[in-house]
Amino acid sequence: MTKRAFAVRLLALLVAAGGADAAWSEGDLTLQEQNGAPFAGLTALQLERFETGRIDYQSPISIEMGSGPGLNKSNCGSCHGTGTIIGGPGVIQVTLFGADDKGSWVGLEHLGGPLFQLNSISSECREDIPPEATIVVNRVTLGAMAYGLVEAIPDAELFALEDPFDTDSDDISGRVHVVEALEAPGVSRAGRFGWKAQIATVLSFSADASVGEMGFTNRLIPEETAPNGDELLLAECDTVADPEDGPDANGLDFIDRVTFFQRYLAPPPQTPRSGMEGATVFNDIGCAKCHTTTFTTPDDPALEEVLRDRTFHPYSDFLLHSMGLLTDGVRQGNAFESEMRTPPLWGLRWRDPMLHDGRAAGGSFITRTTDAIQQHGPFGEGADSAAAFAALSEDDKAALFRFLDSLGRNEFDFDGDEDVDLDDFNTFKDCFVLDNVISPEESCAIGDVDQDGDVDLVDAGYFLEVFEGELVDCNDNGVIDLLDILNGTSADADGNGELDECFCLGDINGDGEVDGVDLSSLLGNWNTTAPAADLNQNGLVEGGDLAVLLGEWGNCDS
Repeated sequence: MTKRAFAVRLLALLVAAGGADAAWSEGDLTLQEQNGAPFAGLTALQLERFETGRIDYQSPISIEMGSGPGLNKSNCGSCHGTGTIIGGPGVIQVTLFGADDKGSWVGLEHLGGPLFQLNSISSECREDIPPEATIVVNRVTLGAMAYGLVEAIPDAELFALEDPFDTDSDDISGRVHVVEALEAPGVSRAGRFGWKAQIATVLSFSADASVGEMGFTNRLIPEETAPNGDELLLAECDTVADPEDGPDANGLDFIDRVTFFQRYLAPPPQTPRSGMEGATVFNDIGCAKCHTTTFTTPDDPALEEVLRDRTFHPYSDFLLHSMGLLTDGVRQGNAFESEMRTPPLWGLRWRDPMLHDGRAAGGSFITRTTDAIQQHGPFGEGADSAAAFAALSEDDKAALFRFLDSLGRNEFDFDGDEDVDLDDFNTFKDCFVLDNVISPEESCAIGDVDQDGDVDLVDAGYFLEVFEGELVDCNDNGVIDLLDILNGTSADADGNGELDECFCLGDINGDGEVDGVDLSSLLGNWNTTAPAADLNQNGLVEGGDLAVLLGEWGNCDS
């Protein structure tokens, strides 16, 4: 039985016995997807495509397959990922070079620009930043989280957000970057991906990155970029016929498979989901004017069902804004040198570095975020919000940081280490006070998943669904041991998740017997604080522990 099925059955029994909120039903058990997880509710085929795409996303493209001659990395996950979160924002910086012509950007395409490929398949095939380049800038790689939802935003909805002439005089004049998808040339679309919103679709993003970052040509971009524009060098170095990408047994190219992965990658969670004071501060100082909180995808039969009529919170309008000093000076398509696309803030809590060039990096989350906000001034469309932030009281700043820290936190992940384990259970246990009143500002709110103001048995059912440890019923009473501990029906004095009544005190090595091996272990730890041998839990291994062991001598079940 799966953890979800077990949790559902358990909660149904609790409801029937009056031990949980009778308003609960199986249909209410809807957790947010965790960081790096697929959408819940994918069909079997979609989940298979997600998993296949995730493998390709992390697997190197070899030289024999066609990587190079110039490249930055050999696989997508090297650039797009944070820790264990495949597809998240990365720490890698990509370099662009160009020249300044009386204040205007020149991409130096004839010299291999504007994208500089740091690596190559051999020293002879390498690219160098040419001496003609007077501008060299870096961009931090973006995440690919929930690209399917972002692509599903109708163009008309993005156009409705733009105000290029600032007609409402609020100093915000965002505009749509109108582009064409590589797979649909001649058709105008609202760009939404990339630091300049220069890409409209996930497939275009996959094809563009495949060639630019890995030197792997495909059906949409079938030709390599010559190192520094040297076609003769390209002819010598490019040893695999173009396009190098090709269909698998299912008729899908590499760019199709990684597109499915990105389309079906769920958005980062937000915990607590709502009600935080910092969200009000966020709106009051004007952040939401660009970092638009909410979109809802259309109920369009052309979309996969899991992407239809879905409300999500990216905290971005996906528009171009003039950012003053917070820009890279690059002209890309119709995006001017001073313009940058509003980056989504979902997943912000684990983003390091921040900002397009990574200038806000290191230190604590609060110091990074403070730096990133301050960098929005003193000029450009973010300047008023930066000034308003500086004028906040310390209490309001603290509330804002608590809210921003919720963006990307998994439910029940109290310690923020991207898993839900025994440490989180012990914190959950401390919060488990029936009839207590918990506000979204309190740390215990991370465990109040149904946001009804307390941490109770209903939340415990949610917890069991995502708990990464084993669910055990060691006393065979039909209730998971963790619930026995929560309810106080059984004790767990040392907080190891095991019922004391099921634990044979003298069995130090856990083989089911108390014998000479355990005695040897105890004596070997004599006069130390070793927890396993401190059987009476007084902080020291000594005669009292020896007495406990001898009293338990023999088989634990006897």
